[in-house]
Amino acid sequence: MENTYSPTEARLVVDGASYRYVDLPGLFGDTLRELPVVLRLLLENVIRNTEGEERQQAVEGILAWKVRATSEAEIAFQPNRVLMHDTTSTPALVDIAGMRDALAEAGADPASLGPVLPVDSSVDHSLAVEYFAQRDAAALNLKLELRRNAERYRFLRWASKALKGVRIHPPGTGIMHTINLEQLATVVTTVERNGESWAVPDTLIGTDSHTPMINGIGVLGWGVGGLEAQTVMFGMPVMQRIPDVIGVRLTGAMRPGVLATDLALTITQRLRAIGVSGEFVEYFGPGVATLTAGDRAVVANMAPEYGASTGFFPVDHHTLDYLRATNRPAPSVRLVEAFSRQAGVWFDPHAEPRYTRTIDIDLANIGMHIAGPRRPQDLLDYSQTSAELAKLDFHPVQPHPFMPKHPVAIAAITSCTNTSDPALLIAAGLLARKARARGLKVPSWIKTSLGPGSPAAAAYLERANLIDDLSAVGFDIVGYGCTTCIGNSGPLTQPVREAMADRRIYPVAMLSGNRNFPGRIHPDLDLGFIMSPPLVIAFALAGDARIDLSHEPIQHASGGEPVFLHDLWPTREEVTELVAAAADPRDFPRAFALASKNPAWHDLDAPDSAQFPWNPASTALRRPPFAAATQGSQLGKYSAYPLLVLGDDVTTDHISPASAIPKDSYVADFLVSRGDDRDDLNVFASRRGNWEVMLRAAFYNRTLVNRLRPGMPVAHTLHIPSGDVMPIFEAAQRYQHDGDSVVLVAGERYGTGSSRDWAAKGQRLLGIRAVLAVSFERIHRSNLIGMGILPLRFAPGTNPDSLDLRPGDKLEVDASPDMLSPRCKVSVRIVRANGSAQPIEATAAVETRLECTLLRSGGVIPLILQKSLATQGA
Repeated sequence: MENTYSPTEARLVVDGASYRYVDLPGLFGDTLRELPVVLRLLLENVIRNTEGEERQQAVEGILAWKVRATSEAEIAFQPNRVLMHDTTSTPALVDIAGMRDALAEAGADPASLGPVLPVDSSVDHSLAVEYFAQRDAAALNLKLELRRNAERYRFLRWASKALKGVRIHPPGTGIMHTINLEQLATVVTTVERNGESWAVPDTLIGTDSHTPMINGIGVLGWGVGGLEAQTVMFGMPVMQRIPDVIGVRLTGAMRPGVLATDLALTITQRLRAIGVSGEFVEYFGPGVATLTAGDRAVVANMAPEYGASTGFFPVDHHTLDYLRATNRPAPSVRLVEAFSRQAGVWFDPHAEPRYTRTIDIDLANIGMHIAGPRRPQDLLDYSQTSAELAKLDFHPVQPHPFMPKHPVAIAAITSCTNTSDPALLIAAGLLARKARARGLKVPSWIKTSLGPGSPAAAAYLERANLIDDLSAVGFDIVGYGCTTCIGNSGPLTQPVREAMADRRIYPVAMLSGNRNFPGRIHPDLDLGFIMSPPLVIAFALAGDARIDLSHEPIQHASGGEPVFLHDLWPTREEVTELVAAAADPRDFPRAFALASKNPAWHDLDAPDSAQFPWNPASTALRRPPFAAATQGSQLGKYSAYPLLVLGDDVTTDHISPASAIPKDSYVADFLVSRGDDRDDLNVFASRRGNWEVMLRAAFYNRTLVNRLRPGMPVAHTLHIPSGDVMPIFEAAQRYQHDGDSVVLVAGERYGTGSSRDWAAKGQRLLGIRAVLAVSFERIHRSNLIGMGILPLRFAPGTNPDSLDLRPGDKLEVDASPDMLSPRCKVSVRIVRANGSAQPIEATAAVETRLECTLLRSGGVIPLILQKSLATQGA
């Protein structure tokens, strides 16, 4: 048994160096070709990282998968590294700092607690677009970012000193996924084990749902919640059911003028339509070979939007071309090719592996698309904005003198999705050049911005002589970070704000991002369309979100002649030629190294102690109360009031917002009462190190509807025993004071959106013991479990409408710790205010034995502390 499926002595020789590797073709022969490549990579991982019976069961589970193309078996996945960004790493590192305090208080060594895997964190989520449409916008925004976030950034500097293996990439170095793509990913890496060099696949997990962008170059990685990442950082594997794998067969080739964004939006619509939710997705077929690594990265990046854990493209010549284009060392590129071919994971365009489900997409049928105005899966032809906006039936109080009723308020080329592929930025620059030549200008009320994923973009845009053209139409570079895509869009222009206040307009955002949920882009905007970078500029030039760009002129030139989109749209040949002419592989390491030297970052003072010295007066960083071994399990039998009753598509932005803190909110009042400036409160995401702020921020979203009582103010609920309407956190405190349990009820896709652990932490602080929903998004479900909150899935046909919960109704939940198991039935019943009882069928949305252990322990943090204290005998 011990030697079954053990690694062979197979060796790989590249450039005279010899490496051991797991020879999958040698072990499994033709059987391997029947498996999707993602499962081959999981197979390699379990063979290399497990032993004995655990290895045997894992391998046999993966091999048996191909019989039904699905499995209930669990495997342990052990990634090589962890990727984070500043607003997910800050709360994770605050948790670690709090856990170190708990260890010290228990008589243990606080310095003993630290990650056992390399952790890279990019400071990319805090850059706000305050300055725009001016040449020095990037420098000014960076300076403001460092001032606003200095305390939090000093903490991150402390963490990089105190925690071995934690590397923080300073502001200005780019978006985490672009850094991963351009700098960190090796595709194949080497490790030392028992005195021997091994060649192994580069694998990772990331605390951002768009981590699968790296799947575009054949690296297996996916997004997890910050809490799940903490378990991995401290040596526990990712325990998961062997995933279902959706195969997307691509045929043909995209027509001229159609871009990677159009393909990504089409795939998003197609996969959401078949109900993808947490499965792995893998692309296969001859059409894959027509896509560059840049095209693939755009499609892979949108994996969370189409509901998948991955969007995987296996390694082929395009991967090698990308590695060379970003200046990876030639020996490393040769190792990638040799390993991928010999290990059986090289892409074969004619292969037909077994998949759980398969869909077919002919690339030749893809057209120019946009998505919106409220969800990324709502696909439209680029000409259909007028018809879609007409459905809103908006009638202004009176027409505005110079703005249309649906003006473009924000036009942002933003996000890693569409700014990490040079072809998309070059296409946008060429459209700007042609518009500039005809004298076209963007209307003054529009907030324009260009936020590339990497400082290397400035170098190749400069070499292509496109910087001036982009600037001429208002698209100056505002910095290198997520900016508008994650809600850091800064204030709207004064004309838009005034016209909105007078109800004379219903403005719209146009962006090249990946999400357009109401309130995400800006708290005052609930309409947004996602599109390619050149289309963003085209709509900005038009100024009217209702324009039909397929037939109507964008503007009239100075001579009076109409200018249409087809007059400005670059040809494929123009883009290809300019990408080649502007390319210099040295840009990527050179620009990254220069940005990493940011003197303002390195001048920040940071403590050197093993424990972080908390400042009791801080409004940015506070020791969290849940970073304690005493936080117990919330399982058991109990009767609970519904704290909130919500509908479908409640996003993590609804649950824990990231955008600007409204000056007139009770969150602002709390901060001002502690000395902060009401006019400079920054964004919610900057406060994720302070649990008191995040508790008050829970569910603070003006578009969220709480069905307990109609017409309640933002982030308010009904305290049922008293009948009082009050802020949610105050109602929760009153329930806790009175010894009453609370649960939350929701509809489909609860927790869709970003992998935001504070969306679960806030609910734990509110005392929520269980969330009952029709369905959950994968990462948020994991985060709930990580905080000890039981996710319960209603049986088909049951939803918040059918439950018809009324004030006074309570829910009885019987979730015994001893009886909990993956996907077990849980007894739930509604006890009506009149005393009648109604049973409800519910299933624990728990997938693995480790998740059961987490719930019994009270969550990730108590489990880590319990293990650390046991190890030290404290």
